[in-house]
Amino acid sequence: MNIIVCIKQVPDTTEVKINPQTGTLIREGVPSIMNPDDKGGLEFALQLKDQYGAHVTVITMGLPQADAILREALAMGVDRAILLTDRKLGGADSLATSSSLAGALRTMDYDLIVTGRQAIDGDTAQVGPQIAEHLDIPQVSYLEALEFDGQKTFTLRKQTEDGYQVLQVDAPCLVTVLASAVKPRYMNVRGIVEAYDREVEVWGADRIDVAEDKIGKTGSPTSVMKAFPKSLKPAGETLEVSPEEAVEIIVGKLKERHII
Repeated sequence: MNIIVCIKQVPDTTEVKINPQTGTLIREGVPSIMNPDDKGGLEFALQLKDQYGAHVTVITMGLPQADAILREALAMGVDRAILLTDRKLGGADSLATSSSLAGALRTMDYDLIVTGRQAIDGDTAQVGPQIAEHLDIPQVSYLEALEFDGQKTFTLRKQTEDGYQVLQVDAPCLVTVLASAVKPRYMNVRGIVEAYDREVEVWGADRIDVAEDKIGKTGSPTSVMKAFPKSLKPAGETLEVSPEEAVEIIVGKLKERHII
């Protein structure tokens, strides 16, 4: 079984601040990490490798420094790492990113593609499903558990607002994974040392099967005009009243805001 895991290097959002003049993220001095949902997906892939001897490849699209998370994945136990990096890919929104990754995946053999549910820097949850659409393969999002029959069928538990669904999907397919679904393994010392002796393949835009007008800024129909932190809500008002008075107050507030 061949498994490909799409991962992303993201800023640690607990450290991110917004430039008040430009409305953009201040990334300087902010540590970068492997996206948590992607790390959960990687753990699912490595568990399948432990059980069935699967071959696990990780791929990321980003700047050259994204090599760091690929080395981390190698130290965790993956077999192959690919960095897709090129100036032509810069400025991509989720659609152009998914087009680029799908173009790379078309050149590879896979039974299962794994992505995180969403990246903590963009929070769109779009790239994984878009990749599946580009490749015309079935997809299951919000994965929280996975079993494999050893042949070609995956039994998946998908989180929903009301509980969960259990689905069966045949390979090849794509799943998006929740970070809360599984606890990723730690790197060991030997794995860390060996990871820096192994090759990370570097691919440019010429290696992917996508037209240039579908990648990078040119292929991006959306753009971020401004980013700003969520404003703090003012302190609430506490009233000690009877239930009848509470109803009158609530109705009055709703009328003031033209909700009713």
